[in-house]
Amino acid sequence: MSGINVSNLQKKRIIEYLKEGKRFDGRLPSEYRDMEIKLGISGNAESSCSVKFGKTEVYAGVKMAVVTPYPDNADEGTFMTTMELGPMADNNFDAGAPRIEAIEMGRVIDRGIRESGFIKFKDLCIKEGEKVWQVFLDLYAVNNDGNLFDVAGLAALIALANAKMPVYNEETEKIEHEFTKNPLPLDKEKMSFNITVHKVGDKLILDPSRDEEGVSDYRLSIALADNAGEARITAMQKGKEGGIDAEDMQNILKLIEEQFSEMFPKISKIVWGK
Repeated sequence: MSGINVSNLQKKRIIEYLKEGKRFDGRLPSEYRDMEIKLGISGNAESSCSVKFGKTEVYAGVKMAVVTPYPDNADEGTFMTTMELGPMADNNFDAGAPRIEAIEMGRVIDRGIRESGFIKFKDLCIKEGEKVWQVFLDLYAVNNDGNLFDVAGLAALIALANAKMPVYNEETEKIEHEFTKNPLPLDKEKMSFNITVHKVGDKLILDPSRDEEGVSDYRLSIALADNAGEARITAMQKGKEGGIDAEDMQNILKLIEEQFSEMFPKISKIVWGK
């Protein structure tokens, strides 16, 4: 995240370590931290979970509401993602109005899910032009030790994959406080997940720590879905001030292609539980 202050000495040490292919925590440049998943952390949501990469932790929750559809998509449900970054997660995050980083993160995750076709929006229609389901995805940073983009992105997928449709009483036009056995309509074949690449010195790294993020030149978050065994980019967002040249871009695409073939089966198993 931007706004994290790291001393020049610390930056120099991080870059020197990376030149030798090492990181302070012993990982390789393209190695992720251990992941920890917990389901059902909130009893007030259609689905909820917590996801940790190392010490970085994000909560995700899904809520449903019945709303009037947008005129240009009268037979489709709607989707809204919010991300909250508060001082409990990082003392660089202020309380109050949403930070620009939170808005950006929410939009990146929203776009990756939306553009992949993961949610079957037409199956969320109750009555065309009048009533559709709206899916609210709330993401909350609990602790920031780097790479909130990927942690929040995975939490979003898990929360959506475990959501059950609530009971809607058409006579009273109200949502009952119980759930059906029907899952949220999703297309498993179109699931996408984030891989965020940072450039530190002359090295590309994945799953950065908070300090590594603080000294990186740029960040590129890429949402990937499966296309007959190959990576399909569904969304992309660059962050921070540094520029990406053609050689860097080629190296990034090669890196994410390699990571996709390794990570997609693992992410699928985490999300779907099998």
